[in-house]
Amino acid sequence: MTQTGSEIPSNSVDTKRTQILRGAGTVFIENGYSGASMSQIAHVAGVSKGALYNHFESKAALFSAFFEETCQTRLSVLENLAHDDTLSVEDALFQLTQATIHLMLDHKSVGLYRIILVDAPRFPSLVETFWKHGIGRTLSNMQGWLVRQTAKGTLSVDDPAFAAEQFLLMCQTGIVQRHRLSLPVDCSPAHIEQIAHRTAECFLRIYAPD
Repeated sequence: MTQTGSEIPSNSVDTKRTQILRGAGTVFIENGYSGASMSQIAHVAGVSKGALYNHFESKAALFSAFFEETCQTRLSVLENLAHDDTLSVEDALFQLTQATIHLMLDHKSVGLYRIILVDAPRFPSLVETFWKHGIGRTLSNMQGWLVRQTAKGTLSVDDPAFAAEQFLLMCQTGIVQRHRLSLPVDCSPAHIEQIAHRTAECFLRIYAPD
């Protein structure tokens, strides 16, 4: 007997939603936002178009949900580090820097960055989604960490919002921007570690207490 929407167990609904988001991620990363169609996403996800629209009313809503889900999973590493009180400020900053670089070099992160770069002029809502769930959340997390470190006296940051954005830009030095543009660059763990150490040291020199 076929179950109606109200009769379907919640875990079945959650599984279907996860299935759709996984398929959507594959299509968006491979084809971009404008090149993705709901029909193609339904096919890759292995669901009917009806089931797809039962969960998401539009491609914009689906992309927003996919992006939010991706950020929720990937940014948790940075958020956990920022709230780890067992780390010294030096160790915490190095680990935050290294984790941020790894995150930016991730295949899915690069794909999403390119989507925003290409499709944002025609689809302004993408920028809002990208900022709210991606960059904005990352900056908020870093800003909170800087405020806490300043309160402890381990750093001296008079403008945490500016410093958080400065940190994020510094993390792109040397590797990230070249990789995003498909330029030849050493993305080995050893090189990432080297860049992370140098970036963290520079940031510490700027904001070390007097």
